[in-house]
Amino acid sequence: MDTPFIYDRFVTGKNFIGRKTECTIMSNLLESGENVMLYGRPKSGKMSIVQQTLFNRRLSGKQFMVAHVCLSNVRNLEHFLLKFGTAVIKSVSSTADEYESLILKYLDGTHFVFDRARFASCDEVVSMNWTPDMNDVYKMIRLPHRIAEERGRPYYVILEDFQNIMLADEYEEVFKTMEELFRERSRSVSFILIGSQVNAMKYIFEEKKYFYRLVEKLPMSAVDDREIIEYIVKGFMVSGKVIERDLVLGACKLFRGDMWYLNHFISICDTMSRGFINEGILMEALRTIISIHEPRFYAIVNDLTDHQLSLLLAVLDGVVRFSASDVIEKYRLNSSANVRRVKDALKKKEVITFNEKDEPVILDPLFEYWVSNNYFERR
Repeated sequence: MDTPFIYDRFVTGKNFIGRKTECTIMSNLLESGENVMLYGRPKSGKMSIVQQTLFNRRLSGKQFMVAHVCLSNVRNLEHFLLKFGTAVIKSVSSTADEYESLILKYLDGTHFVFDRARFASCDEVVSMNWTPDMNDVYKMIRLPHRIAEERGRPYYVILEDFQNIMLADEYEEVFKTMEELFRERSRSVSFILIGSQVNAMKYIFEEKKYFYRLVEKLPMSAVDDREIIEYIVKGFMVSGKVIERDLVLGACKLFRGDMWYLNHFISICDTMSRGFINEGILMEALRTIISIHEPRFYAIVNDLTDHQLSLLLAVLDGVVRFSASDVIEKYRLNSSANVRRVKDALKKKEVITFNEKDEPVILDPLFEYWVSNNYFERR
């Protein structure tokens, strides 16, 4: 059944709501040749912002090249370089002969080769005939610059799940090589670094300060409730259905304005009704969406120690100063040193993060609802 509420892919055009300011800022940064970084938990709208920005630039007549490199399954340096090279080469060629000629032209003197045998059956058209070295890293990451300079058009390189580069033993050398290239301040190439692990990205850019003053952070604001309500009400009107605005506002609060969860939740409501969407339908839809995500939520809590669960309960209770003696005693956290270890563990597992005021935030809004009401039974 068709639904106007899309949650299985990024959205652009009429399905993209809110965050117009972010798109304008990113467009201006790309126009100036700046590198951009944005991060948020999975499915928080990062790729929609990027694609809507590129969509807007195309509509305004801008011409550019784009390579999208997804690093979600990257665990070592070789795999990163092969995926990077393949995405870049594929963005400017289409036949086996073109692939091979570009690799020979731009990657001469490296260990990269064109894998003709895998061309028809594999996503990767770049292969290696030796263990990569730092010369390989430099020439590969410089590849978009050479192509942009030769073709006279801007080149945007999207590195999705950027934090996964840290899984490679040589990640520091990769970052330093990228920093070296970024310092050249080429207006023809911009890197868009997207992270789906909030604390890992904070570690790279805020704690270790890699890419300091070389990358502009794009903060992601919450979508305004009024805009979400209007979008959902109009979406139901298309199919002749009605929902009260107060009910939509309640859903906005529960999901903290998260459009992926809201679209998923509202699409379930859409399938459950032929006319008026009442509170009973919303509650049934809530039970349904929880049942879908519950195995993932149990996997999260089953991976937590007793101390980590205790600190998570303290977060739900509104505690912000975990090292206070009464808090340590109440939640059986043992000591302030143990509190630090537990906080670090929850951050590493991407369960919580800390805002600018050093207050804890549970990253996933539906997990927060589930762990409070279903797991800890704090109804």
